[in-house]
Parts: sequence; structure tokens; C-alpha cells
Amino acid sequence: MAGKFIRVKCECGNEQNIFSAASSQVNCKVCGKGLASPAGGKAIITGGKIVKELG
Repeated sequence: MAGKFIRVKCECGNEQNIFSAASSQVNCKVCGKGLASPAGGKAIITGGKIVKELG
């Protein structure tokens, strides 16, 4: 499975680029809220919304 980068917008308004197949917890760099959790393949977006798929 090939992953790609996605832009996720946190509830605090911060937009952050993350890898769609993240292998560890990804937190917002501004407020610290969890944005994505690993799921053995594609990461599950836990907080915020996907704004754009990059590449």
C-alpha cells in the first residue's frame, strides 16, 4: 500500500501535513490534540478534517 501526504485541519484552526499511513500517533503542533492514529495501514483521522490530498 502506497501512502501519500494529506493536509488535515485541526479544530483549533491549524493546518498540518501528515502521512496517510502514519505508523505513530500524530498530534497538532499548536494545541496538542490527536489528529491521526495508526491502524496497521491507513491512519485513522481522529481529530479534524482532511482539507486536501497532496501528491
